[in-house]
Amino acid sequence: MIKTEQNKNRLREETINFAIEISDVCEEIKGCSVYTNQLIRCSSSIGANVFEAKYAQSRADFVNKLEIALKESFETEYWIELLYRKSKLSEDMYKSLKNKCGKLRRKLISSVTTAKSKK
Repeated sequence: MIKTEQNKNRLREETINFAIEISDVCEEIKGCSVYTNQLIRCSSSIGANVFEAKYAQSRADFVNKLEIALKESFETEYWIELLYRKSKLSEDMYKSLKNKCGKLRRKLISSVTTAKSKK
């Protein structure tokens, strides 16, 4: 397997693990279902769009799917911060989730940049 394919598979796996972790955390939060539902949706959408990109019909479609995943990562970080400010997440959990989301975002930015540079 070439390195690019390994990186894609790793990113897919990381997005699934992240969505599962977010879901597990949200199951423990009481009284904020509107916020936790939004967080679950956008965090799982990151991975869904990364998976969808694999079957893109064109390079433009591929980039579009990754850019949607990137936007979802920003939204995910928003909801994480909101729940932290509402004291629904500990500082350690907040930092951990924010860090993981940031790592995914940096990988997505790198993938988008690479895809756009290839003609």
